[in-house]
Amino acid sequence: MIFSHVDGFINHLRIEKSASKLTQAGYRADLTQYLNFLSSKYSLPLEEISFEYLNHKTVREYLVSMQNNGLSRATMARRLASLRSFVKYLCRENIIPGNPLSAVSTPRQDKKLPRFLYSMEIKMLLEAPDTNTPMGRRDKAILEILYACGIRVSELVDLDVNDIFFDEELIKVHGKGSKERIVPLGSMAKAALQEYLSLARPYIKRDQSEQALFLNRFGQRLSTRSIRNILNKYVEMVAINQKTSPHTLRHTFATHMLNEGADLRSVQELLGHVSLSTTQIYTHLTRENIKTIYDEKHPRG
Repeated sequence: MIFSHVDGFINHLRIEKSASKLTQAGYRADLTQYLNFLSSKYSLPLEEISFEYLNHKTVREYLVSMQNNGLSRATMARRLASLRSFVKYLCRENIIPGNPLSAVSTPRQDKKLPRFLYSMEIKMLLEAPDTNTPMGRRDKAILEILYACGIRVSELVDLDVNDIFFDEELIKVHGKGSKERIVPLGSMAKAALQEYLSLARPYIKRDQSEQALFLNRFGQRLSTRSIRNILNKYVEMVAINQKTSPHTLRHTFATHMLNEGADLRSVQELLGHVSLSTTQIYTHLTRENIKTIYDEKHPRG
């Protein structure tokens, strides 16, 4: 039965792929969605769905069902990718004889440019926290690091105190798949972080063995949800007129670096992208920069 092999697949992701708990939960949820579809379609309990139902026909019907329910192409593609990974695992473990999804194509994706903030917007956001309070100093440091380093929110909450190297102005980032990379800290982020560590973190009641860099008011490591809530608070405070997430600051970092002349491969390394093609989405430029570059570089500009 299909359901009985889901736990084995999740363990494979955890042990062999070093997948985070969030990634594991995402794969499990995606697979459960497909199994629920089969359960409803054939009026069977999840535990009784056999491999005969795992075929290109039911997967295509599942894609149609998702489309009819108004799901985005990105969501459909992600769920299909999760299912493909599961099937690949089943084939590798000789649980099924062949890949039943080889004839299923991935839904064509809408190409969306990443959202980013303009210089004035990011300046307003970084200046929003009240640095006369411990929590304000903490929030200032969080925002400065997200923008200065372009790290993922999951990487931010995983930072420990000993991952910061002030003399070298570097931080050690624990990225996807347990891969580490070194990222420059930047003078403004360094100053905000030093202020937080000297004037805020020591006054948060905590277990002295707690090594997490960023703490909540109870002295525990901040969660990714908490970071999003913190950012939302300041986005609303400065009335930024677009949906803004921690990933928006990562987009902003990459866009501003490229707009200021950084080469693509350097930005790829700073972001921790495995493939250069992932970084190339940031090569869009604002209209103002396109016009400036044209005026400066074209002989008849």
